[in-house]
Amino acid sequence: MIQEIIVVEGRDDTVAIRRAVEAETIETGGSAIGEDVLRRIAIAQQRRGVIIFTDPDHAGERIRKIISARVPGCKHAFLTQEEATRKADIGVENASREAIVRALASVRTEMEPGADEPSDITMDDLMNAGLLVHPQAAARRLEMGKLLGIGYCNGKQFYKRCRMFRIGHEEFARAYKQMTALLEGGSTS
Repeated sequence: MIQEIIVVEGRDDTVAIRRAVEAETIETGGSAIGEDVLRRIAIAQQRRGVIIFTDPDHAGERIRKIISARVPGCKHAFLTQEEATRKADIGVENASREAIVRALASVRTEMEPGADEPSDITMDDLMNAGLLVHPQAAARRLEMGKLLGIGYCNGKQFYKRCRMFRIGHEEFARAYKQMTALLEGGSTS
Protein backbone atom coordinates (compact mmCIF):
# COMPACT_ATOMS: atom_id res chain seq x y z
CA MET A 1 0.00 0.00 0.00
CA ILE A 2 1.20 3.49 -0.81
CA GLN A 3 1.63 5.45 2.43
CA GLU A 4 0.79 8.87 1.00
CA ILE A 5 -2.72 9.88 0.02
CA ILE A 6 -3.02 10.51 -3.70
CA VAL A 7 -4.88 13.65 -4.76
CA VAL A 8 -6.79 13.17 -8.01
CA GLU A 9 -9.43 15.16 -9.84
CA GLY A 10 -12.40 12.78 -9.80
CA ARG A 11 -13.98 9.41 -9.16
CA ASP A 12 -12.80 7.87 -12.45
CA ASP A 13 -9.21 8.76 -11.51
CA THR A 14 -9.68 7.04 -8.14
CA VAL A 15 -10.91 3.90 -9.92
CA ALA A 16 -7.87 3.94 -12.24
CA ILE A 17 -5.45 4.44 -9.33
CA ARG A 18 -7.01 1.58 -7.36
CA ARG A 19 -6.79 -0.71 -10.41
CA ALA A 20 -3.05 -0.05 -10.50
CA VAL A 21 -2.02 0.19 -6.84
CA GLU A 22 -3.37 -0.09 -3.33
CA ALA A 23 -3.84 3.50 -2.22
CA GLU A 24 -6.28 5.99 -0.78
CA THR A 25 -7.29 9.12 -2.66
CA ILE A 26 -8.77 12.54 -2.14
CA GLU A 27 -10.80 13.82 -5.07
CA THR A 28 -10.74 17.54 -5.81
CA GLY A 29 -13.99 17.42 -7.75
CA GLY A 30 -12.40 19.21 -10.68
CA SER A 31 -10.62 22.53 -10.93
CA ALA A 32 -12.95 24.43 -8.57
CA ILE A 33 -11.25 23.19 -5.41
CA GLY A 34 -13.17 24.11 -2.28
CA GLU A 35 -11.72 25.14 1.06
CA ASP A 36 -12.91 21.90 2.68
CA VAL A 37 -10.94 19.83 0.14
CA LEU A 38 -7.82 21.98 0.65
CA ARG A 39 -8.13 21.48 4.43
CA ARG A 40 -8.41 17.70 3.97
CA ILE A 41 -5.33 17.75 1.75
CA ALA A 42 -3.40 19.80 4.33
CA ILE A 43 -4.33 17.34 7.09
CA ALA A 44 -3.37 14.40 4.86
CA GLN A 45 -0.01 16.05 4.14
CA GLN A 46 0.69 16.49 7.86
CA ARG A 47 -0.28 12.94 8.81
CA ARG A 48 0.72 10.74 5.85
CA GLY A 49 2.02 12.87 3.02
CA VAL A 50 0.35 13.70 -0.28
CA ILE A 51 1.06 12.83 -3.90
CA ILE A 52 -0.59 15.20 -6.38
CA PHE A 53 -1.55 13.21 -9.47
CA THR A 54 -3.65 15.40 -11.77
CA ASP A 55 -4.38 15.21 -15.48
CA PRO A 56 -1.62 16.43 -17.84
CA ASP A 57 -3.69 19.34 -19.12
CA HIS A 58 -4.35 22.98 -18.27
CA ALA A 59 -6.98 22.21 -15.62
CA GLY A 60 -4.75 19.59 -13.98
CA GLU A 61 -1.85 22.02 -13.89
CA ARG A 62 -4.09 24.68 -12.34
CA ILE A 63 -5.17 22.25 -9.59
CA ARG A 64 -1.53 21.26 -8.98
CA LYS A 65 -0.55 24.93 -8.56
CA ILE A 66 -3.44 25.70 -6.20
CA ILE A 67 -2.63 22.75 -3.94
CA SER A 68 1.14 23.44 -4.00
CA ALA A 69 0.56 27.06 -3.01
CA ARG A 70 -1.61 26.06 -0.05
CA VAL A 71 0.02 22.79 1.04
CA PRO A 72 3.84 22.92 0.94
CA GLY A 73 6.10 19.91 0.51
CA CYS A 74 3.78 17.76 -1.61
CA LYS A 75 5.03 15.01 -3.87
CA HIS A 76 4.08 15.06 -7.54
CA ALA A 77 3.41 12.26 -10.03
CA PHE A 78 3.25 13.03 -13.74
CA LEU A 79 1.85 11.29 -16.79
CA THR A 80 2.59 12.38 -20.33
CA GLN A 81 -0.35 13.45 -22.48
CA GLU A 82 0.22 10.37 -24.66
CA GLU A 83 -0.04 8.07 -21.64
CA ALA A 84 -3.25 9.76 -20.45
CA THR A 85 -5.11 10.13 -23.77
CA ARG A 86 -7.83 7.87 -25.09
CA LYS A 87 -10.12 8.95 -27.95
CA ALA A 88 -9.02 12.61 -27.64
CA ASP A 89 -9.84 12.62 -23.88
CA ILE A 90 -6.93 13.46 -21.55
CA GLY A 91 -7.05 12.18 -18.00
CA VAL A 92 -5.47 9.94 -15.39
CA GLU A 93 -8.48 7.64 -15.81
CA ASN A 94 -7.29 6.84 -19.37
CA ALA A 95 -3.78 5.75 -18.39
CA SER A 96 -2.73 2.12 -18.34
CA ARG A 97 -1.96 0.35 -15.09
CA GLU A 98 1.73 0.31 -16.11
CA ALA A 99 1.82 4.06 -16.77
CA ILE A 100 0.23 4.80 -13.38
CA VAL A 101 2.65 2.49 -11.56
CA ARG A 102 5.60 4.10 -13.39
CA ALA A 103 4.41 7.62 -12.55
CA LEU A 104 3.94 6.74 -8.87
CA ALA A 105 7.36 5.08 -8.77
CA SER A 106 8.90 8.30 -10.12
CA VAL A 107 7.34 10.86 -7.79
CA ARG A 108 9.16 14.14 -7.22
CA THR A 109 9.07 16.01 -3.93
CA GLU A 110 8.81 19.77 -4.09
CA MET A 111 11.14 21.87 -2.01
CA GLU A 112 9.54 23.24 1.14
CA PRO A 113 9.69 27.02 1.69
CA GLY A 114 12.85 28.03 3.54
CA ALA A 115 14.77 24.89 2.51
CA ASP A 116 18.33 25.06 1.24
CA GLU A 117 19.04 26.27 -2.30
CA PRO A 118 16.85 24.10 -4.52
CA SER A 119 18.90 23.69 -7.69
CA ASP A 120 21.82 25.14 -9.55
CA ILE A 121 20.00 25.13 -12.91
CA THR A 122 19.78 28.61 -14.46
CA MET A 123 17.78 30.15 -17.27
CA ASP A 124 21.05 30.17 -19.26
CA ASP A 125 21.18 26.37 -18.89
CA LEU A 126 17.70 26.16 -20.39
CA MET A 127 18.68 28.52 -23.21
CA ASN A 128 21.85 26.54 -23.96
CA ALA A 129 19.83 23.29 -24.02
CA GLY A 130 17.42 24.79 -26.55
CA LEU A 131 14.50 24.68 -24.12
CA LEU A 132 13.79 28.40 -24.56
CA VAL A 133 13.85 30.64 -27.66
CA HIS A 134 14.57 27.74 -29.98
CA PRO A 135 12.50 26.68 -33.00
CA GLN A 136 11.81 23.31 -31.33
CA ALA A 137 11.80 24.54 -27.71
CA ALA A 138 8.34 23.11 -26.94
CA ALA A 139 9.22 19.67 -28.33
CA ARG A 140 12.54 19.73 -26.48
CA ARG A 141 10.81 20.65 -23.17
CA LEU A 142 8.31 17.86 -23.75
CA GLU A 143 11.11 15.28 -24.07
CA MET A 144 13.16 16.72 -21.20
CA GLY A 145 10.04 16.79 -19.02
CA LYS A 146 9.48 13.09 -19.73
CA LEU A 147 13.11 12.21 -19.04
CA LEU A 148 13.28 14.23 -15.82
CA GLY A 149 9.84 13.06 -14.68
CA ILE A 150 8.49 16.59 -14.24
CA GLY A 151 5.89 16.70 -17.00
CA TYR A 152 5.44 19.16 -19.83
CA CYS A 153 5.19 22.90 -19.21
CA ASN A 154 6.17 26.26 -20.68
CA GLY A 155 9.71 27.61 -20.28
CA LYS A 156 9.12 29.64 -17.13
CA GLN A 157 7.32 26.76 -15.40
CA PHE A 158 10.02 24.31 -16.56
CA TYR A 159 12.63 26.47 -14.83
CA LYS A 160 10.51 26.62 -11.67
CA ARG A 161 10.06 22.84 -11.67
CA CYS A 162 13.79 22.23 -12.10
CA ARG A 163 14.39 24.39 -9.04
CA MET A 164 11.41 23.13 -7.05
CA PHE A 165 12.36 19.48 -7.58
CA ARG A 166 16.08 20.14 -6.98
CA ILE A 167 17.29 19.00 -10.38
CA GLY A 168 21.05 19.44 -10.49
CA HIS A 169 23.48 19.83 -13.37
CA GLU A 170 24.39 16.12 -13.50
CA GLU A 171 20.80 14.94 -13.77
CA PHE A 172 20.01 17.73 -16.24
CA ALA A 173 23.05 16.84 -18.38
CA ARG A 174 22.09 13.13 -18.47
CA ALA A 175 18.55 13.99 -19.56
CA TYR A 176 19.88 16.49 -22.13
CA LYS A 177 22.14 13.82 -23.64
CA GLN A 178 19.22 11.37 -23.85
CA MET A 179 16.91 14.02 -25.30
CA THR A 180 19.46 14.98 -27.95
CA ALA A 181 19.90 11.33 -28.94
CA LEU A 182 16.12 10.82 -29.11
CA LEU A 183 15.48 13.92 -31.19
CA GLU A 184 18.34 13.10 -33.55
CA GLY A 185 16.96 9.57 -33.94
CA GLY A 186 19.88 7.93 -32.18
CA SER A 187 20.22 5.65 -29.19
CA THR A 188 19.89 6.79 -25.56
CA SER A 189 22.45 4.34 -24.17
